[in-house]
Amino acid sequence: MPNLKNAVKKVKVIAKKSESNNTFKASMRTAIKKVEKAVEAKDKANASELLKDAIKKIDKAVSKGVIHKNTGARYKARLTKKVNAME
Repeated sequence: MPNLKNAVKKVKVIAKKSESNNTFKASMRTAIKKVEKAVEAKDKANASELLKDAIKKIDKAVSKGVIHKNTGARYKARLTKKVNAME
């Protein structure tokens, strides 16, 4: 348990930011999984629509500083590659 006033505040701030970051990460991961499921089902039209949503969520996480920009770029590249590889 922190003794100093600023340490107490820091604990509260970190908890609040962690909750926010986890929300962004969870929605991003869910969007990615939906795209991958559509790719496995070979549903190109649905996968393309879900890809747009996933890219939006990844970009949002990058802009909020939840993930690094290169990590976001890597996620987008891999997903796009999977969707484009479909027949």
